[in-house]
Amino acid sequence: MTADKRDNVLIEDLFPGWEKLEQGAPIAQAELDALPYGAIELSPTGTILQYSATEAKLSGRDPQKVLGRNFFTQVAPCTDVQEFAGKFRKGVAQKQLNEVIPFRFYFVSHTLDVWVRFFFSQATDSAWVLVQKRAPSDHELIEN
Repeated sequence: MTADKRDNVLIEDLFPGWEKLEQGAPIAQAELDALPYGAIELSPTGTILQYSATEAKLSGRDPQKVLGRNFFTQVAPCTDVQEFAGKFRKGVAQKQLNEVIPFRFYFVSHTLDVWVRFFFSQATDSAWVLVQKRAPSDHELIEN
């Protein structure tokens, strides 16, 4: 399925291999960087624990400068809204978070339309934010 020819998006096509992160299997930085989507591991309070090279390319941010900072207030304040941070906080508090949403990131130099997958890992007591660039023809997210 090519990004410029799809009308609907299958969830499992967006984030291949995400289950390994959810299960809490150790992941080397090189393996995280090889994922075909951005990956950010967050503490329950939103502190960035891991930040992939793909996410760095999407956001234009240096991973070393964002580690240990709060994702919602210090790195991506455009996410500190109910549809993003609100869902994250509620899901983390309940330790039940597994959702995919469309979102638009606002950077100084550009905007970026993406699909975001949030999930909480019971094994690591942390949450992940996965980010996949949305194609202009992505109209609807469907489950298979």
